[in-house]
Amino acid sequence: MFIPRRAVIAAAPLLAYPLSSEAQAVFPTRPLRAILSFPPGGAIDAVTRLIAPRVGELLGQPLVVENRGGAVGSLAAGAVAASPADGHTLLFDASQHAAAPFLMNNLSFSYDSFAPVTQLTSVPLLLAAHPALPVQTLAEFLALGRARAAAGRPLTYASGGNGASTHYAGVLFQNLAGFEVLHVPFRGGGPAVQALLAGTVDFHIGTAGSTAAMVREGRLRGLAVSTAARLPAFPELPTLQEGGLAGYDWNEWGGVFAPAGTPTPVIDRLQAVLREALFQPVVLERLATIGMVPVASTPNDFAAFVRDQKALTGRLTREARVTMD
Repeated sequence: MFIPRRAVIAAAPLLAYPLSSEAQAVFPTRPLRAILSFPPGGAIDAVTRLIAPRVGELLGQPLVVENRGGAVGSLAAGAVAASPADGHTLLFDASQHAAAPFLMNNLSFSYDSFAPVTQLTSVPLLLAAHPALPVQTLAEFLALGRARAAAGRPLTYASGGNGASTHYAGVLFQNLAGFEVLHVPFRGGGPAVQALLAGTVDFHIGTAGSTAAMVREGRLRGLAVSTAARLPAFPELPTLQEGGLAGYDWNEWGGVFAPAGTPTPVIDRLQAVLREALFQPVVLERLATIGMVPVASTPNDFAAFVRDQKALTGRLTREARVTMD
Protein backbone atom coordinates (compact mmCIF):
# COMPACT_ATOMS: atom_id res chain seq x y z
CA MET A 1 0.00 0.00 0.00
CA PHE A 2 1.76 3.15 -1.12
CA ILE A 3 2.45 6.29 0.93
CA PRO A 4 2.23 9.49 -1.14
CA ARG A 5 5.41 11.56 -1.12
CA ARG A 6 3.51 14.46 0.41
CA ALA A 7 2.66 12.24 3.41
CA VAL A 8 6.30 11.27 3.88
CA ILE A 9 7.30 14.92 3.85
CA ALA A 10 4.62 15.62 6.45
CA ALA A 11 6.12 12.95 8.67
CA ALA A 12 9.03 15.20 9.63
CA PRO A 13 8.72 16.55 13.19
CA LEU A 14 7.68 20.07 12.26
CA LEU A 15 6.55 22.88 14.50
CA ALA A 16 2.85 22.74 15.31
CA TYR A 17 0.48 24.81 13.24
CA PRO A 18 -0.62 28.10 14.81
CA LEU A 19 -3.98 27.57 16.46
CA SER A 20 -6.85 29.98 15.95
CA SER A 21 -8.04 31.78 19.05
CA GLU A 22 -11.52 30.37 18.44
CA ALA A 23 -10.27 26.77 18.46
CA GLN A 24 -8.20 27.37 21.58
CA ALA A 25 -11.10 29.02 23.41
CA VAL A 26 -13.86 26.46 22.79
CA PHE A 27 -12.05 23.14 22.35
CA PRO A 28 -11.84 20.87 24.21
CA THR A 29 -14.39 21.45 26.94
CA ARG A 30 -14.42 17.88 28.35
CA PRO A 31 -12.45 14.62 28.13
CA LEU A 32 -11.92 13.18 24.65
CA ARG A 33 -12.82 9.62 23.64
CA ALA A 34 -10.52 7.59 21.39
CA ILE A 35 -12.68 4.75 20.04
CA LEU A 36 -10.46 2.04 18.59
CA SER A 37 -11.55 -0.36 15.88
CA PHE A 38 -9.47 -3.22 17.32
CA PRO A 39 -9.32 -5.15 20.61
CA PRO A 40 -6.51 -4.39 23.07
CA GLY A 41 -3.04 -5.53 22.10
CA GLY A 42 -2.95 -4.65 18.39
CA ALA A 43 -0.81 -2.10 16.57
CA ILE A 44 -3.32 0.77 16.60
CA ASP A 45 -4.05 0.06 20.28
CA ALA A 46 -0.33 0.21 21.10
CA VAL A 47 0.31 3.53 19.39
CA THR A 48 -2.86 5.12 20.79
CA ARG A 49 -1.95 4.22 24.35
CA LEU A 50 1.61 5.47 23.78
CA ILE A 51 0.49 8.94 22.73
CA ALA A 52 -2.68 9.34 24.83
CA PRO A 53 -0.99 10.79 27.94
CA ARG A 54 0.84 13.48 25.95
CA VAL A 55 -2.29 14.31 23.94
CA GLY A 56 -4.11 14.85 27.22
CA GLU A 57 -1.37 17.12 28.52
CA LEU A 58 -1.34 19.24 25.37
CA LEU A 59 -5.13 19.61 25.23
CA GLY A 60 -5.72 20.01 28.94
CA GLN A 61 -8.26 17.19 28.89
CA PRO A 62 -7.62 13.42 29.09
CA LEU A 63 -7.88 11.17 26.04
CA VAL A 64 -9.84 8.13 27.19
CA VAL A 65 -9.16 4.97 25.15
CA GLU A 66 -12.10 2.68 24.38
CA ASN A 67 -11.73 -0.55 22.36
CA ARG A 68 -14.63 -1.62 20.13
CA GLY A 69 -13.22 -4.28 17.84
CA GLY A 70 -15.22 -6.39 15.42
CA ALA A 71 -17.14 -6.30 12.13
CA VAL A 72 -14.15 -4.97 10.14
CA GLY A 73 -14.03 -1.94 12.41
CA SER A 74 -17.60 -0.91 11.69
CA LEU A 75 -18.68 -1.14 15.34
CA ALA A 76 -16.20 1.55 16.31
CA ALA A 77 -16.83 3.56 13.16
CA GLY A 78 -20.59 3.55 13.72
CA ALA A 79 -20.18 4.83 17.26
CA VAL A 80 -18.05 7.75 16.09
CA ALA A 81 -20.26 8.53 13.09
CA ALA A 82 -23.21 8.93 15.47
CA SER A 83 -21.30 11.26 17.82
CA PRO A 84 -21.48 15.07 17.85
CA ALA A 85 -19.13 16.68 15.32
CA ASP A 86 -17.22 18.66 17.92
CA GLY A 87 -13.89 16.81 18.05
CA HIS A 88 -14.44 15.17 21.42
CA THR A 89 -15.03 11.67 19.96
CA LEU A 90 -12.42 10.29 17.57
CA LEU A 91 -12.06 7.09 15.57
CA PHE A 92 -8.63 5.45 15.68
CA ASP A 93 -8.79 3.06 12.74
CA ALA A 94 -6.45 1.16 10.46
CA SER A 95 -6.21 -0.25 6.92
CA GLN A 96 -9.58 -1.97 7.30
CA HIS A 97 -11.17 1.50 7.08
CA ALA A 98 -10.64 1.26 3.32
CA ALA A 99 -12.09 -2.27 3.11
CA ALA A 100 -15.17 -2.05 5.33
CA PRO A 101 -17.32 -0.05 2.87
CA PHE A 102 -17.01 -2.91 0.38
CA LEU A 103 -17.48 -5.77 2.84
CA MET A 104 -20.19 -4.65 5.25
CA ASN A 105 -23.83 -4.45 4.18
CA ASN A 106 -26.77 -2.59 5.74
CA LEU A 107 -24.66 -0.23 7.82
CA SER A 108 -26.53 2.52 9.63
CA PHE A 109 -23.90 5.07 8.54
CA SER A 110 -21.69 5.87 5.56
CA TYR A 111 -17.91 5.66 5.54
CA ASP A 112 -18.07 9.13 4.03
CA SER A 113 -19.26 10.28 7.48
CA PHE A 114 -15.75 11.08 8.67
CA ALA A 115 -13.30 13.95 8.53
CA PRO A 116 -9.72 12.63 8.22
CA VAL A 117 -7.44 14.12 10.87
CA THR A 118 -4.06 12.46 10.33
CA GLN A 119 -2.35 9.24 9.32
CA LEU A 120 -0.46 8.22 12.41
CA THR A 121 1.67 5.34 11.17
CA SER A 122 2.68 3.13 8.30
CA VAL A 123 3.58 -0.51 8.96
CA PRO A 124 5.76 -2.39 6.45
CA LEU A 125 4.98 -6.05 5.78
CA LEU A 126 7.33 -9.00 5.39
CA LEU A 127 6.72 -12.13 3.34
CA ALA A 128 7.82 -15.06 5.47
CA ALA A 129 7.63 -18.78 4.71
CA HIS A 130 7.81 -21.88 6.86
CA PRO A 131 11.39 -23.24 6.85
CA ALA A 132 10.16 -26.61 5.56
CA LEU A 133 9.13 -25.01 2.28
CA PRO A 134 11.90 -25.97 -0.19
CA VAL A 135 12.92 -22.42 -1.11
CA GLN A 136 15.75 -20.12 -0.04
CA THR A 137 15.09 -17.03 -2.15
CA LEU A 138 12.18 -15.01 -3.49
CA ALA A 139 12.89 -16.26 -7.02
CA GLU A 140 12.67 -19.87 -5.84
CA PHE A 141 9.47 -19.09 -3.93
CA LEU A 142 7.81 -17.59 -7.01
CA ALA A 143 8.92 -20.53 -9.16
CA LEU A 144 7.51 -23.00 -6.64
CA GLY A 145 4.27 -21.04 -6.44
CA ARG A 146 3.81 -21.16 -10.21
CA ALA A 147 4.56 -24.88 -10.32
CA ARG A 148 2.22 -25.69 -7.45
CA ALA A 149 -0.60 -23.60 -8.93
CA ALA A 150 -0.16 -25.29 -12.33
CA ALA A 151 -0.38 -28.69 -10.61
CA GLY A 152 -3.59 -27.71 -8.80
CA ARG A 153 -1.90 -27.56 -5.40
CA PRO A 154 -1.53 -23.83 -4.74
CA LEU A 155 0.56 -22.46 -1.92
CA THR A 156 -1.45 -21.48 1.15
CA TYR A 157 -1.16 -18.21 3.02
CA ALA A 158 -2.45 -17.13 6.43
CA SER A 159 -4.17 -13.84 7.16
CA GLY A 160 -5.69 -12.18 10.19
CA GLY A 161 -9.15 -12.77 8.75
CA ASN A 162 -11.34 -11.99 5.76
CA GLY A 163 -11.01 -8.31 4.95
CA ALA A 164 -7.85 -7.84 7.04
CA SER A 165 -4.93 -5.95 5.57
CA THR A 166 -2.94 -9.20 5.50
CA HIS A 167 -5.75 -10.76 3.43
CA TYR A 168 -5.52 -7.96 0.87
CA ALA A 169 -1.73 -8.27 0.90
CA GLY A 170 -2.21 -11.82 -0.39
CA VAL A 171 -4.88 -10.75 -2.88
CA LEU A 172 -2.54 -8.15 -4.35
CA PHE A 173 0.27 -10.73 -4.41
CA GLN A 174 -1.86 -13.17 -6.40
CA ASN A 175 -3.03 -10.38 -8.70
CA LEU A 176 0.51 -9.29 -9.58
CA ALA A 177 2.26 -12.68 -9.42
CA GLY A 178 -0.18 -14.18 -11.90
CA PHE A 179 -0.75 -17.49 -10.16
CA GLU A 180 -3.24 -18.77 -7.60
CA VAL A 181 -2.54 -18.91 -3.86
CA LEU A 182 -5.04 -20.23 -1.34
CA HIS A 183 -6.21 -17.92 1.45
CA VAL A 184 -6.56 -19.38 4.95
CA PRO A 185 -8.11 -16.82 7.34
CA PHE A 186 -7.53 -16.80 11.10
CA ARG A 187 -8.96 -14.72 13.93
CA GLY A 188 -6.23 -12.13 14.12
CA GLY A 189 -2.60 -11.65 13.19
CA GLY A 190 -1.27 -13.61 16.18
CA PRO A 191 -3.06 -16.85 15.28
CA ALA A 192 -2.00 -16.40 11.65
CA VAL A 193 1.67 -16.25 12.64
CA GLN A 194 1.24 -19.25 14.95
CA ALA A 195 -0.26 -21.23 12.05
CA LEU A 196 2.77 -20.41 9.94
CA LEU A 197 5.14 -21.46 12.73
CA ALA A 198 3.25 -24.75 13.02
CA GLY A 199 3.50 -25.37 9.27
CA THR A 200 -0.28 -25.29 8.83
CA VAL A 201 0.20 -22.81 5.96
CA ASP A 202 3.09 -22.11 3.59
CA PHE A 203 3.53 -18.35 3.95
CA HIS A 204 2.26 -15.13 5.46
CA ILE A 205 2.59 -11.48 4.45
CA GLY A 206 2.37 -9.81 7.86
CA THR A 207 3.75 -6.86 9.76
CA ALA A 208 7.51 -6.86 10.01
CA GLY A 209 7.24 -6.29 13.74
CA SER A 210 5.22 -9.48 14.24
CA THR A 211 7.68 -11.79 12.47
CA ALA A 212 11.07 -10.05 12.53
CA ALA A 213 12.37 -11.83 15.63
CA MET A 214 11.26 -15.23 14.32
CA VAL A 215 12.99 -14.59 10.99
CA ARG A 216 16.22 -13.61 12.74
CA GLU A 217 16.00 -16.72 14.93
CA GLY A 218 15.51 -18.95 11.88
CA ARG A 219 12.07 -20.10 12.96
CA LEU A 220 10.66 -18.50 9.81
CA ARG A 221 12.32 -17.73 6.49
CA GLY A 222 12.14 -14.11 5.38
CA LEU A 223 11.88 -13.82 1.60
CA ALA A 224 10.77 -10.29 0.69
CA VAL A 225 9.31 -7.03 1.95
CA SER A 226 6.10 -5.35 0.79
CA THR A 227 7.46 -1.82 0.44
CA ALA A 228 8.72 -0.05 -2.66
CA ALA A 229 12.20 0.24 -1.09
CA ARG A 230 14.13 -2.24 1.02
CA LEU A 231 13.79 -2.00 4.79
CA PRO A 232 16.81 -0.82 6.80
CA ALA A 233 16.12 -3.58 9.32
CA PHE A 234 16.35 -6.25 6.58
CA PRO A 235 18.60 -4.82 3.85
CA GLU A 236 19.27 -8.32 2.51
CA LEU A 237 15.61 -8.96 1.67
CA PRO A 238 14.43 -7.83 -1.78
CA THR A 239 11.18 -6.03 -2.37
CA LEU A 240 8.40 -7.88 -4.14
CA GLN A 241 8.81 -5.36 -6.92
CA GLU A 242 12.41 -6.54 -7.36
CA GLY A 243 11.01 -10.06 -7.70
CA GLY A 244 8.94 -9.01 -10.69
CA LEU A 245 5.67 -7.96 -9.02
CA ALA A 246 5.62 -4.53 -10.60
CA GLY A 247 3.76 -1.97 -8.50
CA TYR A 248 3.55 -4.06 -5.32
CA ASP A 249 3.60 -1.56 -2.45
CA TRP A 250 1.32 -2.49 0.44
CA ASN A 251 1.63 -1.36 4.05
CA GLU A 252 -0.72 -1.48 6.95
CA TRP A 253 -1.54 1.94 8.36
CA GLY A 254 -3.25 3.60 11.29
CA GLY A 255 -5.03 6.94 11.37
CA VAL A 256 -7.46 9.19 13.18
CA PHE A 257 -10.88 10.37 12.00
CA ALA A 258 -13.48 12.74 13.44
CA PRO A 259 -17.19 12.88 12.58
CA ALA A 260 -17.90 14.72 9.33
CA GLY A 261 -18.67 18.38 9.96
CA THR A 262 -16.15 18.82 12.75
CA PRO A 263 -14.92 22.44 12.50
CA THR A 264 -11.68 22.91 10.58
CA PRO A 265 -9.91 24.74 13.48
CA VAL A 266 -10.65 21.76 15.72
CA ILE A 267 -9.35 19.29 13.10
CA ASP A 268 -6.18 21.37 12.70
CA ARG A 269 -5.60 21.52 16.44
CA LEU A 270 -6.09 17.78 16.82
CA GLN A 271 -3.65 17.08 13.99
CA ALA A 272 -0.99 19.37 15.49
CA VAL A 273 -1.35 17.82 18.95
CA LEU A 274 -1.32 14.25 17.63
CA ARG A 275 1.81 15.00 15.61
CA GLU A 276 3.63 16.46 18.60
CA ALA A 277 2.65 13.49 20.76
CA LEU A 278 3.71 11.03 18.06
CA PHE A 279 7.17 12.52 17.64
CA GLN A 280 8.19 12.29 21.28
CA PRO A 281 11.57 10.49 21.48
CA VAL A 282 10.16 7.78 23.77
CA VAL A 283 7.32 7.11 21.32
CA LEU A 284 9.65 7.06 18.30
CA GLU A 285 11.91 4.57 20.04
CA ARG A 286 9.01 2.29 20.86
CA LEU A 287 7.55 2.51 17.35
CA ALA A 288 10.89 1.47 15.87
CA THR A 289 10.98 -1.65 18.05
CA ILE A 290 7.54 -2.79 16.84
CA GLY A 291 8.14 -2.04 13.15
CA MET A 292 5.99 1.08 12.80
CA VAL A 293 6.90 4.26 10.90
CA PRO A 294 5.45 7.60 12.14
CA VAL A 295 3.73 9.71 9.51
CA ALA A 296 1.55 12.51 11.01
CA SER A 297 0.23 13.76 7.67
CA THR A 298 -1.94 16.84 7.26
CA PRO A 299 -5.74 16.41 7.11
CA ASN A 300 -5.77 17.11 3.37
CA ASP A 301 -2.97 14.66 2.63
CA PHE A 302 -4.61 12.00 4.77
CA ALA A 303 -7.92 12.54 2.97
CA ALA A 304 -6.19 12.01 -0.39
CA PHE A 305 -4.40 8.93 0.95
CA VAL A 306 -7.67 7.40 2.19
CA ARG A 307 -9.33 8.04 -1.20
CA ASP A 308 -6.46 6.22 -2.93
CA GLN A 309 -6.67 3.32 -0.48
CA LYS A 310 -10.41 2.95 -0.98
CA ALA A 311 -10.00 2.95 -4.75
CA LEU A 312 -7.32 0.25 -4.66
CA THR A 313 -9.06 -1.86 -2.03
CA GLY A 314 -12.39 -1.60 -3.85
CA ARG A 315 -10.79 -2.82 -7.06
CA LEU A 316 -9.11 -5.75 -5.31
CA THR A 317 -12.37 -6.63 -3.55
CA ARG A 318 -14.25 -6.79 -6.84
CA GLU A 319 -11.56 -8.61 -8.80
CA ALA A 320 -10.93 -11.26 -6.12
CA ARG A 321 -14.55 -11.34 -4.96
CA VAL A 322 -13.48 -10.83 -1.36
CA THR A 323 -16.32 -11.39 1.10
CA MET A 324 -16.71 -11.76 4.85
CA ASP A 325 -17.79 -15.40 4.48
